[in-house]
Amino acid sequence: MTDADQSRPEGKPWIMGIHAYVPGKAVSADGTQLIKLSANENPLGTSEAAHAARKAVADSAEYPDPDARELRLKIGEVHGLDPARIVCGTGSDELLNLAAQGFAGPGDEVLFSKFSFSVYYIAARRCGATPVEAPDNDYATNVDALLAAVSDKTSVVFLANPNNPTGTYLPRSEVKRLHAGLPSDVLLVVDQAYAEYLEADEDDGGMELAMAHDNVLVTRTFSKIYGLAGERIGWATGAPHLIDVLNRIRGPFNVTSSGQAAAAAALDDQEFVSRSRDHNAQELARFTAAVEALGNHGLRPIPSKANFLLVLFEGAVTAEQALNAISDAGYAVRHLPGQGLPNALRITIGHRADMDQIAATLRALCGERA
Repeated sequence: MTDADQSRPEGKPWIMGIHAYVPGKAVSADGTQLIKLSANENPLGTSEAAHAARKAVADSAEYPDPDARELRLKIGEVHGLDPARIVCGTGSDELLNLAAQGFAGPGDEVLFSKFSFSVYYIAARRCGATPVEAPDNDYATNVDALLAAVSDKTSVVFLANPNNPTGTYLPRSEVKRLHAGLPSDVLLVVDQAYAEYLEADEDDGGMELAMAHDNVLVTRTFSKIYGLAGERIGWATGAPHLIDVLNRIRGPFNVTSSGQAAAAAALDDQEFVSRSRDHNAQELARFTAAVEALGNHGLRPIPSKANFLLVLFEGAVTAEQALNAISDAGYAVRHLPGQGLPNALRITIGHRADMDQIAATLRALCGERA
């Protein structure tokens, strides 16, 4: 048998360089089921209206509307957008990958800040582009560093705002400055997966930039505050030619019928959104204060505008010790050494009792009284 006879298809080198996305865990090392605070899901679940609409879709034999027309109309109504400038996806993850695939390729660079959403690296490598990380500013996005990293090879810049996994946030003035400093042929993708957790006066202006300029795409998701992570629904808006590119390469029936129905109903239930935002704000503030009280033990919370808190362990107590103690208490949280954060845990904000239990676990680990 010759060497040629033993050959086989091999993945492209840029694909083989990808480390597969690792989702948040829900079980302990010994297989015990844990309360999942590792994936930034809504602890209040799904709105009753969305749940009912999802269940009402009975005919699974027919393909879903390939254009998600009714959902795009509803998104446009709620956000004041032209539905023709909206495209829906299998979560915002699909749209982030399509943005890279549509506007970057071998020889191009995809730029993002250090400690950004791990999908950006994967999206860049997936289309053969080179991922480039700009230095952070104490775990937050550094606009000056991003602009300094722009080269003649830069095709796409990703900005998560609020950022995952750090929870940090760039105000409107900084997002505007970032966009103004980019060449007009570079696509700025503003990933607003956690935008609904912001107050109205904290709007980063991404939508306005997308409506006014030809090189801004904004993505959102129904997986977070809307509590529809299991349905995998996202959407993007931008100039018509950007939406055209994404429509050319997205899956033809990429959003399920039940997902389209549930998302449209969820948009009508803004009371659920407000209740989820209020719950998160209260519990995030309480839990942040509890972690700050352990600062003398080296625990440091990164100020968060999302539905999670990144806790740094900079003293005698390590992130691994805290991860194990929290697991023993019955909870799964996220340890992210693969993203350069071996000394940190990302902890989703859950119910009040959950956050109190985790805070008590951290206090005991630090030798403090409950």
